[in-house]
Amino acid sequence: MLDKTNDQKTIIDTEMSGKIYIGSFVTPAGATVPVTDKATGEVLFQGVSGNAKDISTAARAAKAAQPGWAALPPTERGDVLRRFAALCVAHAEEIGRWIIRETGSIPPKAPFEIMTSAREAIEIAGLTGQPVGHILSSSQTRASYARRVPLGVVGVITPWNSPFILAARVVLPALAMGNAVVLKPDINSPVCGGYALAKLFELAGLPAGVLCVVPGAVEAGEALTLDPDINMISFTGSTLAGRKVAENAGKTLKKVALELGGNNAAIIFDDADLDAVTSATAFGSFFHQGQICFTVGRHLVHESIATAYAERLSARASNLHVGDPNTAMVHLGPLINEKQAARVQALVDASVSAGAKVLAGGVRDGLFFKPTVLENVTPEMPIYKEETFGPVAPIVTFRTEEEAVALANDTEYGLVASIFTANQARAMRLAAQLKTGIVHINDQTVNHEVFGPIGGMGASGNGARSGGPSVLDEYSQWQWITVNETVPPYPF
Repeated sequence: MLDKTNDQKTIIDTEMSGKIYIGSFVTPAGATVPVTDKATGEVLFQGVSGNAKDISTAARAAKAAQPGWAALPPTERGDVLRRFAALCVAHAEEIGRWIIRETGSIPPKAPFEIMTSAREAIEIAGLTGQPVGHILSSSQTRASYARRVPLGVVGVITPWNSPFILAARVVLPALAMGNAVVLKPDINSPVCGGYALAKLFELAGLPAGVLCVVPGAVEAGEALTLDPDINMISFTGSTLAGRKVAENAGKTLKKVALELGGNNAAIIFDDADLDAVTSATAFGSFFHQGQICFTVGRHLVHESIATAYAERLSARASNLHVGDPNTAMVHLGPLINEKQAARVQALVDASVSAGAKVLAGGVRDGLFFKPTVLENVTPEMPIYKEETFGPVAPIVTFRTEEEAVALANDTEYGLVASIFTANQARAMRLAAQLKTGIVHINDQTVNHEVFGPIGGMGASGNGARSGGPSVLDEYSQWQWITVNETVPPYPF
């Protein structure tokens, strides 16, 4: 267990070890698994690999609790979210330590996750005071209304890379709309991705059963997608797994919201400020070891500045420190596990064998992968075609706007893109042609803001969005009600 702080009662304690959360912490049917510090391998906690029985138990409990939660005035649900926000702030240091050690992230990433979640709670709580429907026009002499109603129970499957925020941004609007939630965090990060949220909501006054947490792997995820008591699945993760989630959910006609992978392009024109741009794109490629779906995976650079750009980017990469983020001031921590580290190395090695040139990095020490810059990359190379999920920056050149757009769109993914240029008209012209759910002009791709609709196109998602004006529709459904004073006449 992590050390307790002296000034405040901790929210994570031994009562949670080896348990799942069904309104309280209870013994699961599934096996226990160790939760490790990703930099050292030290066992921090006994987590759970929940099974189908655990998911069924959680789904039944959530279904039973949901009607009472939905019957509360919306503003009361909003008040629970506001208290959750305050508790996030109060316990930020403790939750942050778990984020660092469970995910291998550097310390500044932790407060970003936590405080963004707190802001998300505040903004969504404000929506509970807004109108819940419309008075509709009608061609008949009757009242006609449309209102949002809850879906029922929302199943949430989240990954290990940004576990707190990626859970909160779904759980919060789902609860605000009167749904109950069964959350399945990844077994790599069940504490900051699940148990911490359960405890915060418990302290915030959420009724028992409205939020259940069952950490798990494939069996638990599959059970959640197939369970008849689950009405919607929100999944954040790989495209490969997302296809299976959608297939399973379709068997019981669940609503499905998918945010999947990305192979995101940054387009750099010859009028860009290279010092500023390489600082931004280095962050976009190397932050959190490149283990973010928004990561810059392809650097598309105008041929006239490609050499200068590559020199500046490789210099920045060479100056970044890699190590244990829990004990040293570093820019990059470890990759999540050996399987992923070996995969990144294989992609780099295969591309180098095909003609790519290493300007910086290219090698690893166990899970610690040096930030890597590759030039002479072509679209046929695996480092260009695949989502790497590691700290690698492949550079590809272009000559014209048309070629830049074609390269950027040359992928099945469509999550986010960046355009760097002093010509705003050109930037807007290109943005309209990019097949991505998000475009950032003169900024890198790793951006998360509660006010914007976040989601992808193509293999990056099915149109689902978190944040922004569409979030209420994402976690509710519309009901049409008509009211006649007397029964109208019919010809039968």
